[in-house]
Amino acid sequence: VYIIQVTDGSHEWTVKHRYSDFHDLHEKLVAERKIDKSLLPPKKIIGKNSRSLVEKREKDLEVYLQTLLATFPDVAPRVLAHFLHFHFYEINGITAALAEELFEKGEQLLGAGEVFAIRPLQLYAVTEQLQQGKPTCASGDAKTDLGHILDFTCRLKYLKVSGTEGPFGTSNIQEQLLPFDLSIFKSLHQVEISHCDAQRIRGLVASKPTLATMSVRFSATSMKEVLVPEASEFDEWEPAGAALEGTVTAVIPTWQALTALDLSHNSISEIDESVKLIPKIEFLDLSHNGVLVVDNLQHLYNLVHLDLSYNKLSFLEGVHTKLGNIKTLNLAGNLLGSLSGLHKLYSLVNLDLSDNRIEQMEEVRSIGSLPCLEHVALLNNPLSIIPDYRTKVLAQFGERASEVCLDNTVTTEKELDTVEVLKAIQKAKEVKSKLSNPEKKVSEDSRLSAAPCVRPSSSPPTVAPTSASLPQPILSNQGNRSCTCPAWAPSWAGVGGEMPAPVPYTVQMQGGRGAVSTPAPLGVAHGWGVPG
Repeated sequence: VYIIQVTDGSHEWTVKHRYSDFHDLHEKLVAERKIDKSLLPPKKIIGKNSRSLVEKREKDLEVYLQTLLATFPDVAPRVLAHFLHFHFYEINGITAALAEELFEKGEQLLGAGEVFAIRPLQLYAVTEQLQQGKPTCASGDAKTDLGHILDFTCRLKYLKVSGTEGPFGTSNIQEQLLPFDLSIFKSLHQVEISHCDAQRIRGLVASKPTLATMSVRFSATSMKEVLVPEASEFDEWEPAGAALEGTVTAVIPTWQALTALDLSHNSISEIDESVKLIPKIEFLDLSHNGVLVVDNLQHLYNLVHLDLSYNKLSFLEGVHTKLGNIKTLNLAGNLLGSLSGLHKLYSLVNLDLSDNRIEQMEEVRSIGSLPCLEHVALLNNPLSIIPDYRTKVLAQFGERASEVCLDNTVTTEKELDTVEVLKAIQKAKEVKSKLSNPEKKVSEDSRLSAAPCVRPSSSPPTVAPTSASLPQPILSNQGNRSCTCPAWAPSWAGVGGEMPAPVPYTVQMQGGRGAVSTPAPLGVAHGWGVPG
């Protein structure tokens, strides 16, 4: 196998061929271009694999190829261009191959409405060819006319541009660093760009009137590079239609048709003011970047879906002022330890908080009162290893616990039963907390009283009135699960006529029923039961 190294300007690549490939090439060139038949080194039958013959043939084949290129200085014949892989790496060869492909399949691709995939190197070749100002069909073959490419790109609606990491093929060409112009596309509705350099992409803004969906991944270091590349030319700019204040050096048209933008997997560190140019955005994906603060999103009045997962967010204070009508919010994979900034996102339906640093169950209360929340994800947070984690989280949603799907798992009836018990216990704790201070005051007043309460012998038995400090009955009822914690005061008649100071009571849950117990004063029989 002979390894051929081809150089075209700063681009280099290698091609491997056997002697038989050279022989086939030569036969075609003799037939098509009438070159000298004796130009190719002859075959050898005896000793063809000897080292000396191989070295001599290598030098002769080098001379053969150099002679061919000198014979055709402007445009290499098609067979020679393919032999040297010009259709992969050389500008004229690339555009000729693309033009021929679109001549044969272009109408079919446009009619099917499919996404057309093209390489950055191909776009670079077309851009360079147009800048050279040469005839659109230098080879003389109508199928390779550059006009087939321009006609196709004017009508194409769905485009995908995918580069490569590292050198392309056997060449030294770094596709992701090549500049290219997208202004030849006049009707784009959707574009996907990956592994390119956003700073080297020109003409994308020409699609502002028609582009509805855009994805730029593994390509950008800022949002400005994509949305307002001309911003670097002006000190102060404002979007078209905005009220102009102060010194404005440029008014930039907005992306009036853009509703979905994917800028994930880039190196974006901030949500800058370029979002003013995408006022109709509904879906925004900024995941897998380095965003530190949620900012400037108050300009996106139509935003309903926001993905900020796997960034560097550590706090959410005041986020409700930036995300007024958000319905789906993905904050997974950040550095969040507090959820206090989410308590006013009243339209929120879906919330992903997995892979963060949330430790305290109290943090969940910030989202427990959101009226529309239906799906919550909290996996891989420190609090997710707490015993009975699911039921304790669901209990924070109160009466809406049955409407919430936690960690993509439907809530079971058993979990809802446990949630009801936890809610009853929580209410009892709250009651006990409220009683602690008033009861202490009443006890002190009883000890300081000089006149004991004595029932006259002639009067009928009396019932001690319910203490004003005791709460009214608390009822929690859902289906056949109920817990009643009645506030009650027993009759002390017949047990000495003296009513002791109120004493605290506790609620004990047994088998789904409640029982109230109190410490018994001296001389009072045990055994009073309260149905619950």
